Amino acid sequence: MHYDHDPKFPEGFLWGASSAAWQVEGATDADGRTPAIIDLNSQTKVPFADNSIAADHYHHAHEDVELMAECGFTSYRFSLAWPRIIPHSDGKVNEAGIAFYNELIDDLVAHNITPIVTLYHYDMPVWVDEELGGWKSRKTVDAFEHYARVCFERFGDRVKYWLAINEQNMQICYGDWLGVDKGCDDWFRDKWRVNHIMNLCHAKAVNACHELVPGGKIGPVPGMVPIYPFSSEPMDQIAAMNAEEFTEKIWNDTDAYGEYSTFLKNYWKNNDIDPGIEPGDEELMKSAKIDFIAVNCYRSNTARWAAANAAAQAQLMNKTGEKGKLIFPTVPGQYQLCYNPYVPYTDWDWEIDPVSMRYVMRYLWDHYHLPMVVTENGFGAHEHKDENGEVHDQYRIDFLRDTVYQLGLAIEDGVEIFGYNPWSFTDLLSTGNGIEKRYGLVYIDATDDELNEAKAAGVLPPMKRIKKDSFHWYSKLIKSNGAEWGCDMTSHAEPVDTAHAKED
Repeated sequence: MHYDHDPKFPEGFLWGASSAAWQVEGATDADGRTPAIIDLNSQTKVPFADNSIAADHYHHAHEDVELMAECGFTSYRFSLAWPRIIPHSDGKVNEAGIAFYNELIDDLVAHNITPIVTLYHYDMPVWVDEELGGWKSRKTVDAFEHYARVCFERFGDRVKYWLAINEQNMQICYGDWLGVDKGCDDWFRDKWRVNHIMNLCHAKAVNACHELVPGGKIGPVPGMVPIYPFSSEPMDQIAAMNAEEFTEKIWNDTDAYGEYSTFLKNYWKNNDIDPGIEPGDEELMKSAKIDFIAVNCYRSNTARWAAANAAAQAQLMNKTGEKGKLIFPTVPGQYQLCYNPYVPYTDWDWEIDPVSMRYVMRYLWDHYHLPMVVTENGFGAHEHKDENGEVHDQYRIDFLRDTVYQLGLAIEDGVEIFGYNPWSFTDLLSTGNGIEKRYGLVYIDATDDELNEAKAAGVLPPMKRIKKDSFHWYSKLIKSNGAEWGCDMTSHAEPVDTAHAKED
């Protein structure tokens, strides 16, 4: 990658990292917390560890905040666990859960670290699913609003940045992978009713935040994967547009404008789909005015045209971390995703494309003109300690450096961006590969086998924290407000190795 100058970051820019409760906390049965649907989903990923221990942040929270402060963090994006706060259908607040988050928030504030808090990051309580009907039931809207109001009332005096629902678009697009499709007979049609109920929950949370949190700001958290056309063939461009519509833009338009687009309404009409809209719903959605957009962006995709008679293919995730195992989706008459020969890939077949960050920030700014903060971005890899007990992750430094550089260019382009919080601070449980797929700036000294053995024995392993090379690099970047890159930014990086990238 070519660097011709140092981009400038605004004063007060928020530098930090991200996590999610179900992936980092562990302690899934401690102090009154009840099970979440994602707990059960994580137990299906054998032989990888489930989330019962994860990174054991629940018992290491103060230590982790001390490390954040040492690194120089000015922000930390994390989520609250719904079943830790409202563990049963009676709606009563679990004061032990409140105490845990109060201590964490107080610790962050004492270290001048701004908390950015997600209300929902995949951890619906089992009781919501079993007693109310989960995302299929409108009863869940009232339950979610109650939970959100409790969070705003208890934490809103110190937390001013709120995120409603993490990656709603990805939950609908990959409902089977995340367990959101549980109990749905026809996901092709049912997912739009689930999506509508999520939108009502989002709207209730937005309005409650503005009502209950003085100076509070709230926004959605889309999972953004920009889609490039495979070639200059015109139908490949249409394919890229279709892929963006059906994986991202539908949700972004709804959040930004408070209404469903004509594109989506026509799609429902053409496919005889009833999304379950009832009187008053559209007025509620329209009343919910978001303040900013939180952006999760790790990579890009590439699309080519798929004819109407093409064979349909659902996306099959790379579940092993062995390169070449991903099978891209084909949606007849809309698009087919495929390998991009111009970018390298991770072991999980994710595109290594820092330029996608500049693309996606420009794209969102051009469409919605709302301030933005990056809440996820990172590099997942197999990692182990060396003989000296150290973890060297130059590949992650390279990825983060190149991505932050592109973020700086987006700011120079005129995009309003107020923070960068990559995934993740410590290693934590991945969605499908336990702790084996590591993203952290801090290494958690435990393997999946060790976590499984500890769970079986009913004990907690030490879970030692080890600062990776990326921790030290990122610390210098933060403390210089994006000026200390740790390399000559006027040089040319080595050419991209695309030898392993293959055409579809």
